[in-house]
Amino acid sequence: MSSSHEHTPAHVHDQDHSHGGAHGHSHAPANFNRAFAIGISLNIVFVIIEAYYGWRINSLALLADAGHNLSDVAGLVLAWGGALAVKVLPNARHTYGWKRATILAAFANALLLLVAMGGLAWEAFGRLSAPQAALQAQGVTIMVVAGIGILVNTATALLFMRGSKSDLNIRGAFMHMAADALVSAGVVVAGALTLWMGWVWLDPVASLLIAAVILWGTWGLFKQSLHLLFDGVPDSVDPLAVRQLLLGLPGVADVHDLHVWAMGTSHIALTAHLVTTTPDVDTGALLREAEEELHEHFEIRHVTLQLETPAYAASCALRPGLGCQA
Repeated sequence: MSSSHEHTPAHVHDQDHSHGGAHGHSHAPANFNRAFAIGISLNIVFVIIEAYYGWRINSLALLADAGHNLSDVAGLVLAWGGALAVKVLPNARHTYGWKRATILAAFANALLLLVAMGGLAWEAFGRLSAPQAALQAQGVTIMVVAGIGILVNTATALLFMRGSKSDLNIRGAFMHMAADALVSAGVVVAGALTLWMGWVWLDPVASLLIAAVILWGTWGLFKQSLHLLFDGVPDSVDPLAVRQLLLGLPGVADVHDLHVWAMGTSHIALTAHLVTTTPDVDTGALLREAEEELHEHFEIRHVTLQLETPAYAASCALRPGLGCQA
């Protein structure tokens, strides 16, 4: 690569494979296969138990919680599929691999939760007009079954807690399990008050309150995953700060055609055109510093930079004002 070229494209390789020891970061996404296997198994067993007792005593809260847990089993399967898809290597037909499957899984999880809670709310409104008096005698059964649910869902949520802040797909799985623990806790409270106070109307009311809380928490996941599906800039990256970082690199006079997007829930990509100050800029040193700085400050792992001399940049088809936004 010669610095005397008018047009000098240069690719900074995936940071998973270059300068790996420079920062002390762990680049590879954590392996949650064991967590998914345990979580799915526990929840399938609990769904069977809860649905049986909910049907036997005609408790909407238990049946709703069982239905929600069943949707979470599907959600965990989706999230696991997304996590496994990340490991599929790129090929000539899918040059980025299948990393975006994690975003799709997070979006599907959020959508599944929204639909499940909407169905729960609909049924709860129907029950409010005709409370089930027989539930008062079944308060203990409701409390015991829901108490088991708290243990199962909390244990499963803890399996995903460490990855919930850095990976949107794992966050979706974590939120599903945490939401289930909250639902089960609400069912225990409703069962206790129904038993002691005779408030049979509390069963559907508790279901509505729980649905409202989960809908509120899920909306953020839904919006963020939808944003990433349309190549939006991840929330963890400030595009203006990225531009300023690139402009501050030695030998860089201007930046245009800057794009930042998520290849997957834990993989951020960047492309940009850098206009160099002089033809004799040390391109190797510039690319290395750009890679290290973008990794260090923004955890951007896949960087592609095109270096241009001022003369070439003046006629670059992607320069602002020549048909493309910067």
